This record gives sequence, C-alpha cells and structure tokens, in this order.
Amino acid sequence: MLSSRNKIGLVFFPAFDWAIDATHPEREERLLYTQDQVFEEGLLDIEGIVEFKPDIATVRDIQRVHFCVPDELGVTTQSHLISAGGAKKIGSEVCERNIARGFALVRPPGHHAMRVVHGARGFCNVNIEAIMIEYLRHAYGVDRVAIVDTDCHHGDGTQDIYWHDPDTLFISVHQDGRTLYPGTGFTSEYGGPNAAGTTINLPLPPRTSEEGFLYVLENAILPILDEFKPELIINSAGQDNHYSDPITDMNFSAHGYAELTSRLKPHIAVLEGGYSIESALPYMNVGIILALAGLDYSQIGEPDYNPEQLRQGPEITRRIEKVVEESLSIWKQGPQIRQNNRHQGKFFSRERHIFYDTDRIIETQRESVRACPDCGGLLVIDSRADRGSRILAVHIPRKACAKCREAGYQTFDSTGMEGFDRIFIQDRTTDEYFFRK
Repeated sequence: MLSSRNKIGLVFFPAFDWAIDATHPEREERLLYTQDQVFEEGLLDIEGIVEFKPDIATVRDIQRVHFCVPDELGVTTQSHLISAGGAKKIGSEVCERNIARGFALVRPPGHHAMRVVHGARGFCNVNIEAIMIEYLRHAYGVDRVAIVDTDCHHGDGTQDIYWHDPDTLFISVHQDGRTLYPGTGFTSEYGGPNAAGTTINLPLPPRTSEEGFLYVLENAILPILDEFKPELIINSAGQDNHYSDPITDMNFSAHGYAELTSRLKPHIAVLEGGYSIESALPYMNVGIILALAGLDYSQIGEPDYNPEQLRQGPEITRRIEKVVEESLSIWKQGPQIRQNNRHQGKFFSRERHIFYDTDRIIETQRESVRACPDCGGLLVIDSRADRGSRILAVHIPRKACAKCREAGYQTFDSTGMEGFDRIFIQDRTTDEYFFRK
C-alpha cells in the first residue's frame, strides 16, 4: 500500500452558499473540480493522507485580528467562519503534531482583508491566514511565523496586518502591481518603523515562467527564511499564476507549483486565488498535495502544457534578477533601519485611501504607531468610510511593553466620542477586545 513520507491533513470547504454571483470566477466550482480529482486519483486512500472536517471560527477569533465595522457578523457570513475554521483546524492538527503538514482547500479567500474591515476587497472579507495564525499564537504559544504568499495578486491585506510585527515575516511573490490589482507590493514596501525588513515584496513582470518563480524561491525566499528561522511557515497558496488563468498574465504550471511546494516545505498551505477552474486547478492542487506528502509528482501536468511556448525572455529574467537583488538588500538593511527608527515615544504616521472594489467603499485612514525599541509599538488607526462610518481603533501588540500598553489605554480612555461611531481597543497581551459607542 502506498504511504506518504509526511503525514498530511486536508480540509475541503467549497462554500456552496456563498458567491459574489453565479458566473463570477470566485465560485464553488473552484474546489468541486479539485475534490473530484482527488477522489479519482485515490489520494485519500494513501496511508498518511487524511481528511478533516473544518471547525467554525468564532467572533473572538476575528477580534484578535480585525476591527470590523459595524461588527464581525455584519461583514461576514457563515461561510467565512467555516473557511477560517478550516484553516484553524489544519493549524491545530499541525501544532498538536497529529500531522506534519496540512492544506486548507477553503473559500472564501482572505489575503486582501486588512486590519480594519468595512466590507469586501478582492473577494475577501476577513483574513483567513491571520485568523489562523493569531489563534495558534493564543492557543499554542507559537511566536515566530513566516507567511509566503504565492498568489498572483499582492497580499496587501496580510501585509497590512503584519506591517508592524517584527515576529512575522511576510513575503509576497506576485505579478507587478503596475499591471494588476491591487496595484501595490513594490520592493519599497518593507514594513513599519519597528518591523522594517520583515515585509519582503517580490513583484515579477508579466509572463514570468517556472524558471523565474523557482529562481526567486532559491535566491531570495529560502535564504531569507533560513535567516529568520520561523517556527511555522504558512503558504498563502494562490494558484492564479497559472498560464491559463483568465484574470492574470503569468506562465507558471502545475508541475512548477508542486516543485515550489516541495522546496518551500510549508507546514500549512491555505488556498487563495486561482480561477482556471477546469484546466488548471485540479492538476495544481493534486500536485501540491503530493508535494506536501513527499510523494512523486513528476507525472503531474496539464494536457496542453508546452514549456517552450511559455519560456520567459531574457529581459524578463534580468528584471527578476534585479527584484531579487533589491529585496535581499532590504532584508539585510532591516536591522539598521529599525535601529534608526527607535526614537522612543515618537509616533510615526501614514495616511491612506483604501478602495473596497467588491463593495465599492472608499476608506480614508490615518495610522499612527509608537516607535519602540522593546516591542512592535502601540498602533492607533482613525478610519472613515465614505458611507459615513468612522472609528478609532487602538491595537496593543501581543508582546507590548508596559509603556506601549499604558499609552494604549490612555488613548482609549481619553478620546471623546465626538465624530466617532465606535472606539475599539484590541489588547493582545491579555487577549481582550472591547469598544464603546
């Protein structure tokens, strides 16, 4: 009987009752074809590959990550809670050491959902990976985590949530934001003042092929992971870099995804995008499952795959090499940038306009973080949506020092309600969350 080298777990949740509309690329068939392929190939008959049923995430799980307007249930459905719960289930099984690796094949996706949530962005309402990670930190004491986002679209939501967290390394490899939604993810985006260098963006030119993706993996992602030494590696496993995907412009293949997974060795993969429903997703997901299990994936391939037609040109190769060089430079400079920013007690601010393309909302946000040599820093966000809602959100980080925690409660207690609908505080040192209105 065939058995896997690594015991792995799978969770499937197609979300039958959630869709943007019946013909939208983000629909239940994304997972139904993969489920059929997994059953046809007999993967669940292999010793060491097991299927779990998803848990259901709670409102409290969401509150460790997000400030939701008007509240958590106002911006989610039951499907969002089960999708996040599927990732939670895989994460728990890994932390309990019941499995070595796991793959949450769930939807709706999440990596465009930022810390403040007024609605849906890029098909995402809440951030599935972040909800899972913060649950694992709370329940199992996990500390250093690396997230490698291989979706074709920049994971701007995950980047936003961990922008100020020095214990979370976020690496996103994606199609250049000048050519694709959400228009972000440049090498100059490298993290907040207390966490500079722990955000690494690798924007790749359109028509990057397998050669380019694996070059980035070997020459940037793996060396940085080796130096960061995370306890867990999470792969935001978007599959829309595929050459047949209808909404992107890249030339990756199913075999390439399997090879990337084999070399990356993530503990947990969570499905993100991927919209070539029949001709790509079943092959890619089977390849990823085999790679996670340590089994032979050499025969995985699409019927129409022709590597010569998809080979990248020399100019694309040169651009990729430059991106890798820039990213490694930022990673190496990170400690010095953080040191230069540590003017204790000073607040650094940035203003942003955030577009919720799915729900057609424009958010204006002013974010301030306290410079601190001892922790990620107190974070205060003044957020207003063009539909009228305005909140003040106070985030006290998980490993906050006494001064940042004290400053957080002073801000919460001393700010008047005039002009605000709600004032929130998220205290990760005590796992508490409350608000006034």
